Amino acid sequence: MTVKVMRQREWAFPPAPVRREVLVATPTEASDAPPVLFVPGFSHGAWAFAEHWLEHAAERGFPAYAMSLRGHGESGPSAKATLRAYVHDVTQVAASLPRQAVLVGHGASALVVAMALARYPARAGVLVSPVFGGVGAAFSALLRTPIVTLPAIFGRPLRPRRGQLFSRELPAADGSRYAARLGGASARAQWQLVAHRPAEDPVGNPPVLVVGSPDDRIVGRAALTAVARRYAGAPLLFPGMGHDLMLDARWKEPIDAILDWLDKPGQ
Repeated sequence: MTVKVMRQREWAFPPAPVRREVLVATPTEASDAPPVLFVPGFSHGAWAFAEHWLEHAAERGFPAYAMSLRGHGESGPSAKATLRAYVHDVTQVAASLPRQAVLVGHGASALVVAMALARYPARAGVLVSPVFGGVGAAFSALLRTPIVTLPAIFGRPLRPRRGQLFSRELPAADGSRYAARLGGASARAQWQLVAHRPAEDPVGNPPVLVVGSPDDRIVGRAALTAVARRYAGAPLLFPGMGHDLMLDARWKEPIDAILDWLDKPGQ
């Protein structure tokens, strides 16, 4: 039986168009590997993946793209953006790629990518340090990081601190440099992280990998396990690393594991 999902409101009231920043790294030799689209989490821009993972994926033979959601990085501003608008950005960029892409979402954008997987027939999905929100997760975040979470509840930008994003292995100068580049998501989208419907099932049942660290100061191990179970799997864990796996000192380990997983037959 074929089930059709009708989204009349989305068709009748599409998000406003916006300029989207997309950075590209291409392999030096022809490759049959699928394109990989990296979607950075709230407050991050495409730069967060351009620092290491973008070029490394291309060196491994994967056409690599990193985008910035509206209001992030060098994409156009959108002070009242919604989760739906962010999902729209991801699906539009993915649909513009030359071949069926792998979607990689980090942090709160892992939820955005999960929602996009219900709209775009991706080759595969990868959820990195996923922040799936919900009331329980919001309460947990308040207990774990009250200085950051409490202002966000009252509409202030959600800007994690250096110590919450990186391990102690990362040189302080690098952590400060990255933290200085953080922006902020819209207050509306932040609120919607707390109250939103669960992501629908992915179109075409693509494989979905959950990657994270048991030492993440933002996403607890129980949350990583819960998201992985949602996709009938177990999380791939990297002990000793922080929330921003793509920028931390041992950044190469998780991206190589992700690309190795994509290289497996059937992925």
